[in-house]
Amino acid sequence: MNIRNAKTIKVMPIVGVRPQIIKSALVLHLLDKDEEITLQLLHSGQHYDFEMSKVFFNELDLPAPLHNLGVGSGSHATQTGRLMTRTEKIICESKPDVVMVFGDANTTLAGALAAIKAHVPVCHVEAGLRSYDMSMPEEVNRVLTDHCSQLLCAPTSEAFNNLKKEGVKENSILMSGDTMYDAILQHKKDIEKSTIVKDLGLNEVFAVMTLHRPENVDNAERLEKIVSAIVDLAEVKMVFPIHPRTKKRLRNAKLERVLKRAHNVILTEPLGYFEMLSLMKNSAAVLTDSGGMQKEAFLLHVPCVTLRYNTEWVETVELGANKLVGAESEGILMETRKILENRETKTKLESLPNPYGDGKASHKIVKDLKERFYSGKLAIAADSRIPPVQRLTTK
Repeated sequence: MNIRNAKTIKVMPIVGVRPQIIKSALVLHLLDKDEEITLQLLHSGQHYDFEMSKVFFNELDLPAPLHNLGVGSGSHATQTGRLMTRTEKIICESKPDVVMVFGDANTTLAGALAAIKAHVPVCHVEAGLRSYDMSMPEEVNRVLTDHCSQLLCAPTSEAFNNLKKEGVKENSILMSGDTMYDAILQHKKDIEKSTIVKDLGLNEVFAVMTLHRPENVDNAERLEKIVSAIVDLAEVKMVFPIHPRTKKRLRNAKLERVLKRAHNVILTEPLGYFEMLSLMKNSAAVLTDSGGMQKEAFLLHVPCVTLRYNTEWVETVELGANKLVGAESEGILMETRKILENRETKTKLESLPNPYGDGKASHKIVKDLKERFYSGKLAIAADSRIPPVQRLTTK
C-alpha cells in the first residue's frame, strides 16, 4: 500500500505572538489546503493582548486554531512552564506526527520541549539565528529549540553555517529561505492599498519607531535615553505605535506625557500587518528593537536604526542597511540624521543582494517536511555526535 494513501500527516504548528503569526502565515495556508495533511493548529495565547493577535489572524485570513492555550503573561519560567504542561496535554490527546514551531518566543521553546519529551519530531522554522548574547531570552530559546529539532529550516546561509558549527547534522537542515519574505511578496498589493499614511496626515518626511524589548522598556535609564533622542529629532515626524506593555512602562516612568507634548511624535495604537508595512515602506527610516522589523525594513528597502547592541540578523548590518546603536541618545540621533540627510539611501538599498531567499520558503518547508515523513527521515534518532563507546549497539 502506498503510504501516501494510507494516512495523512498530522502537523501541529504552534504560534502565539505577532512575528510567529506572520512567519507561519503562508505555511499554515499550504498545510491547510494540502489533502495529505491534517492541520492541528495551536495558539498559545502568549501575546500580551490577544485582541492584537486576532487582528493578524483575520487580516491574513488564517485558519482558526483548534485550541487556545491561554497562557497569558508572566515571568519567563512561569509562562514557559504553563505552555509546556498545556501543550503536552494537547499533544497526548491529538497525537501529531510532527510539531512545528516558529522563531524564538517562549511559545517556540515550550512547544519544542513538550513535543520532544513526548517523542514527537520537531520542525523549527527560522532555525540557526544567533546573536551570541545569552542574556537575551530569545537567544536561549532559539539555541535550545534548534538542538531538540529534527528538521531545522534555516532562512539564510549564515544561519545554516551556525547550525553546522554547532554540530547539527547537515541532513537535518533545510536551506529554506525566509518565510517573512514570502509574506511580504504575497501581500504586496494589500500593503500598497493601505491608507494609513493618508489617515495619519503624513504629508512630509517621517520615520517609524517601535519599542518592546524588556531590556529597553523595563530599564528606566535606557527608556529615558531613547525617549529623549526621539523628542530631540524635532526635524522629522516620528510615528510610534505603542505596544500595551511599553505604554504601561512609559506611563509609570512619566515619559508618556513627554511624548504627547512633543510636536514631532505621533502616538498610535498597535497597527495591523498591512498598515505597519505600508507605514514602514513609505518612511525615511525605521527605528526599532524588533528582530522581525529589522528584516522587514531591509526587504522594503528602508534604512534601519536598531535600538539594540547586537542582532541575529547580521546580514542587514554587514550589507550596510542596519545600524546598531543600543539605547544611546547620541548614537540614535547621529545615525538617524545621517539617513535623513542622505535622500539617496533608500535607492541604494534597492540594489543590495537579498540573502533571504526567493520568496518560496514556505513551499520548500512543506514539501521537505512531507518527503521526510514519508521516507522515515523525520523520526527521532540517536545523535551521531555521541561517540560510539557511549552508545549501546546491537548486532
